[in-house]
Amino acid sequence: MDAVCMVMTAVGSEAAAEVLAQQLVEAQLAACVQVMPVKSFYVWQVQSRREAEYLLLVKTRATLYAQVETFILAHHPYETPEILQLPVTAGSSAYLQWLGASTRDAPARPYE
Repeated sequence: MDAVCMVMTAVGSEAAAEVLAQQLVEAQLAACVQVMPVKSFYVWQVQSRREAEYLLLVKTRATLYAQVETFILAHHPYETPEILQLPVTAGSSAYLQWLGASTRDAPARPYE
């Protein structure tokens, strides 16, 4: 089984989150994307900000990370989106097998 990772990103609306999540799953770049509302506190362009956002937790193969990052950058509404890869060090064997079966093998087919 390939190594698995979770990729995090956030967008400003539920609608944008749902579109991006669906696109990632349909492109077989993610087996599952969970979307949840969050409040983000950060500094952007020298201003302190507090924003409602929607966090996407993208479950994928580690070998697909570069393609997931490229896809998010191409489809994300933010100028500088959060894109973080978190390694998965353990998980349910059945879930990990499903994740592998639900995502494409690298190298990728065109998805844009």
